[in-house]
Amino acid sequence: MCILYMAEPSSAAEWRQVFSQQAPELDFRLWPDAGNPEEVQYIIAWEPIPDLMQRFPNLKALYSAGAGVDQFDLSQLPEHVSMVRLIETSMADIMAEYVVFSVLALHRDIFDYQFSQRERCWTPMPIIPASERRVGIMGAGNLGLVALDRLRPFGFKLSAWNRSYKEVPDGRCYVGREELYDFLEQCDILVNLLPLTPETQGILNAATLNRLPQGAGLVNVARGAHIAEEDLLQALNGGRLGGAVLDVFDQEPPSPDHPFWCHPRVLMTPHIASNVQVKGAVAVITANVEREQRGLPLLNVVDRSKGY
Repeated sequence: MCILYMAEPSSAAEWRQVFSQQAPELDFRLWPDAGNPEEVQYIIAWEPIPDLMQRFPNLKALYSAGAGVDQFDLSQLPEHVSMVRLIETSMADIMAEYVVFSVLALHRDIFDYQFSQRERCWTPMPIIPASERRVGIMGAGNLGLVALDRLRPFGFKLSAWNRSYKEVPDGRCYVGREELYDFLEQCDILVNLLPLTPETQGILNAATLNRLPQGAGLVNVARGAHIAEEDLLQALNGGRLGGAVLDVFDQEPPSPDHPFWCHPRVLMTPHIASNVQVKGAVAVITANVEREQRGLPLLNVVDRSKGY
């Protein structure tokens, strides 16, 4: 069995080492040294591969080297080839760390204190108890549910918005477009963890941002294309939003003259909220190889009707 690595070259050595330890039976190959392409059954990739099936006719599964799969054209994959997300526990834990940090920064008015520091101004602000702060997460999938779980001990009023109903312990799940505005109107801090699909692209725009309470905070750790950037800038400049923590952008990195770089109400990080942890990812792949041999459904397969 052969697996071909076509993702980040700087991480290839670590992938090779972990495969040699956890799955020595798998023939690990590093692009462009693919050998006989007819022997390749599994591929790990971050970007779309032109003429995929013509080049690798015996492919069984394509693994995305990231949480999302929006960069792939799923219509080009035959039904017998599975598109798999490498989501595992440690990746969700790392994402939850970032979400907790961001929510707490917004909750405790860190943007205001940063401004006060630059102005050499000593201005204590009233402290709002977490029990009076409403935090909502868009996207109650694996990452969203873990983030909610990590936020729960702080005592925030928690909610989620999702395409289908998910259980939110000690909180509420809003479902579908008909409940989107109701959800937004009760979010003092909004965290976006939605998958990027044609239905969710640009979902955070003037119409939706204006439904948030005055001075609300925004955290985006999903995809830059979820946000209409000009609408976000207007909401920040006009005081509609109190601050935004942004880890993903339409263009990465943003152009040097992009207003986000120096905006006093924006905290930027370079797409580091979470990433695929190699040991956990290899464990998912080896588990799927075993499940395939036993005739069981694979883990983390993308539902093509939903796009995630």
